[in-house]
Amino acid sequence: MDFVDHSLSMTPMIHIKVYTTMTMMLIACRYHELAPVHTQQKPVATLINGLGRAENGPDTKLAVINVEQGKRYRFRIIGLSCDPSFNFTIHSHILTVIEADGQYTVPHPVDSIEVWAGQRYSVIVNANQPIGNYWLRANPHFARGRPGFENGRNSAIFRYLGAADEEPTSTGISILPLREVNLHSIFNSKPPGNPWPGGADVNIPIRHAVFHDPPTFKPRFEVNNHTFAPPSVPILLQILNGTYDTESLLPNGTIYKLPSNKSIELVIYGSTADGGPVSKLNYYHDFTFDRVLSS
Repeated sequence: MDFVDHSLSMTPMIHIKVYTTMTMMLIACRYHELAPVHTQQKPVATLINGLGRAENGPDTKLAVINVEQGKRYRFRIIGLSCDPSFNFTIHSHILTVIEADGQYTVPHPVDSIEVWAGQRYSVIVNANQPIGNYWLRANPHFARGRPGFENGRNSAIFRYLGAADEEPTSTGISILPLREVNLHSIFNSKPPGNPWPGGADVNIPIRHAVFHDPPTFKPRFEVNNHTFAPPSVPILLQILNGTYDTESLLPNGTIYKLPSNKSIELVIYGSTADGGPVSKLNYYHDFTFDRVLSS
């Protein structure tokens, strides 16, 4: 069996190499207006590896992912969008997740993945279907994008060697979507702290909210009842100038001081928008953490 490594712009694997080619799949969105002109606009098109079609737009060229029957491929999927999340699928093919955001996982087969802004997955795809063309879809969430596949929107072509140079006619319905609670570290490490709620050395609740205040109704984000506003002196420069106490650093209420060599438990609550529920993705840059409970 041959194996191939591909990346879809959507990044990185520490497993024994079981593929011959890797391809990036970059999923992005395109806006027609500048952000200061229209802050509430939705992107007009989804771009997969830089190509895509707009609603009521021309039949522009679509990205083509070329594969050879009988080989296995690693695809690095990277969400490059400004706001939308994308439901990623390849018709008639299973995606075996082996890595999420740089953390290597026990191989987990799915047929669709919700990819948020900045998220990265590596999947193995077995090119084991009849030679032909298959739709590769990246459908945006309706509240933040323009979902649908009319005229090849939100799509690319997954093409087998020997297939005709034409657009696919394949169909597909996801019955095995990824639930991240089912992803587990391949290293099977034990989380720090004690195995019960509040069992860490430091426990911090995280409550998000977003408000649209008049008269502009531009979004204003809060974490634990505080909104981050860039200070006149950058935080790092404040520290270099001798301000070390969290209470003295600006902006107030947005900086948390953590003790070294201690376990930290973050309890992340569901987000709200103007008092109602809303989905938000949380990133903690440069830190690896253990998820011990999921809703």
